[in-house]
Amino acid sequence: MSVENGKKIFLKACSQCHTVEEGGKHKIGPNLHGLFGRMTGQAPGYAYTQANRDKGIVWGADTLMVYLANPRKYIPGTKMVYAGLKKEKDREDLIAYLQESTA
Repeated sequence: MSVENGKKIFLKACSQCHTVEEGGKHKIGPNLHGLFGRMTGQAPGYAYTQANRDKGIVWGADTLMVYLANPRKYIPGTKMVYAGLKKEKDREDLIAYLQESTA
């Protein structure tokens, strides 16, 4: 896994809608700081869809691997419009970056 490649993927595909730093603002999507170990739909101050709040899973590398492949399939009704990362290695690299940058 490459954290550096994951950062490049984040900057290209995710940063227009998400921030990762502690205390970072919500954009179109929620700030991702503290993502790992948090239940879906739980970032304070962000207006999630009911589908996201009701999904009831805890974010981890395993759940993110599935979610990032096709967000709308994993959580039907989510407002995340991103189509997903089809390449498993890209998802692994992005998750490695998120594990480091959101802790």
